[in-house]
Amino acid sequence: MSVILCTAGYDHTIRFWEALSGICSRTIQHPDSQVNRLCITPDKRFLAAAGHNNVKLYDIKSTNPNPVMTFEGHTNNITGVAFHCEGKWMVTSSEDGTVKVWDTRTGSLQRNYVHKIPVNDVVIHPNQGELISGDRAGIVRVWDLGESVCTHQLIPEDDVAVHSVSVASDGSLLCAGNKKGNVYIWRMIQDAELTRIIPICTFQAHKDYLTRVLLSPDVKHLATCSADHTAKVWNLDPDYPPAKAAAEAVAKAKAKGIALPETKKPATSDQTNGNSAANEKSQVLNLFNIVDRPSTPAEPQPPFPAQPDGPPMNPATGTPFLETTLANHQRWVWDCAFSADSAYLVTVSSDHYARLWELASGQIIRQYSGHHRGAVCVALNDYSEPR
Repeated sequence: MSVILCTAGYDHTIRFWEALSGICSRTIQHPDSQVNRLCITPDKRFLAAAGHNNVKLYDIKSTNPNPVMTFEGHTNNITGVAFHCEGKWMVTSSEDGTVKVWDTRTGSLQRNYVHKIPVNDVVIHPNQGELISGDRAGIVRVWDLGESVCTHQLIPEDDVAVHSVSVASDGSLLCAGNKKGNVYIWRMIQDAELTRIIPICTFQAHKDYLTRVLLSPDVKHLATCSADHTAKVWNLDPDYPPAKAAAEAVAKAKAKGIALPETKKPATSDQTNGNSAANEKSQVLNLFNIVDRPSTPAEPQPPFPAQPDGPPMNPATGTPFLETTLANHQRWVWDCAFSADSAYLVTVSSDHYARLWELASGQIIRQYSGHHRGAVCVALNDYSEPR
């Protein structure tokens, strides 16, 4: 069980796969509803399956088909789920407009943060003290668990739904993707006890709905999934050979006094709307103190010019360098998961298939066939040690 790979979707089943052979080793029925998201605990003991209005926790090493715990409390589709690094608590987001924190040992609700609008995704900062969520109004919020307040509200495009958020494993970057296919990247800087969030890059990754953004474990790649039937992998590494070659060409041209053609502007819509962020208010319910507290209004956000400390940008496209386009799915690509070494990516699609890709070649290594309706979520844990 060194590699745990599972997929689920609209056929009400969760499937465990032998990653290398492509054989389905176990199937769990999920009769309550479709499964929207999957997440494996860092110690590989449990799998969380987020459905319509509850999360079921399954014992991965047991043959028991029934959940060992069910988390009840959401009133609409659950859209995101993530675990504390030691598995002590779990966070969920939902279309009911809330982000909830649960004690995984008792099943009790610990925190309830209110967006007042459907929430599409939530992740845990690696410092384990902050949550980041994105909602249908286009707001990305950062929640401080210690103080139980919203410390940042970012609105990259006013009233354009944020479908997915991702935070780097080292806490250095925050990414968000929206329904127009645009990606926004911020630098996260820890100053004393405060986190500063600085916009460094924006670009259009897809011309259709963006369903998932995901930073790789080594923070050198960014995967994006879309309704356009593709997933793309973008390079964030300044040492990427095409990026180094482009930088050297620019340096040589400047040294010779050659006028360079203007870099293509990224094809995104409105930039940042700071006034909306400043006026937007959200209520935070701290269940330990049973009090409502207003969130802190965010500072107005500056626009998104490409920054020197941002990812290398391709001067021909105005985007980060595109490593590969994974184009063999026949319908929407909903979700993806990187391998621990950042060399492979698993994708799932409405075409019923999951696929394992080798990123260096862009080739399909394995195809996982068994779902008889759309596969919309995937979880992979092939780490040799608990994260």
